[in-house]
Amino acid sequence: MRHSGVKLLLTGKPGCGKTTLIKKIVGALPSAAVGFYTEEIRGAHGRRKGFSLLTLDGRRGTLAAVGTGGHHRVGRYRVNLDCVDRLAVASLHTEDENLLIVIDEVGKMECLSGAFCNAVRRALDGPNPVLGTVALGGAPFIREIRDRDDIELIEVTADNRQSLAGELVEILETRTNKWDENEVDIEKP
Repeated sequence: MRHSGVKLLLTGKPGCGKTTLIKKIVGALPSAAVGFYTEEIRGAHGRRKGFSLLTLDGRRGTLAAVGTGGHHRVGRYRVNLDCVDRLAVASLHTEDENLLIVIDEVGKMECLSGAFCNAVRRALDGPNPVLGTVALGGAPFIREIRDRDDIELIEVTADNRQSLAGELVEILETRTNKWDENEVDIEKP
């Protein structure tokens, strides 16, 4: 059964600022959140060599790396499904309906895990507010999430990424009625 809680999913080209925006919003909200975000792992000369997965409660693992990791591949990266299942999936579970669930991201690597796909469905079907990112295209599961009628899909671009943080904090505040507006620590446009 689907609930009517606010479900905001950011999309856009790689590198457009989706994860940075997620971190800024989560940092501005007075309420606690659960979930995860991803970060690039850079090597010598700033070349990307993989991705870390970080939970909001401080756990970290290697999601994917060049030449090492799991048997599954996305491009030049080997994906560590144990990291997805152990960290990302576990981080999306909460009994507290007041907590924001953060999912960064519903992408090709994460969608290799059936447990992850099920956890995302449960989060989106549940009562908690959800803030996440979803790839522009890819696996059937990505299309399933993008096509849901109960989410708001917001494209992040160079033109709107500066103003989106304040706008999305305001949406989360007003539509959830869970947090006191005076406690939010971000400039609104």
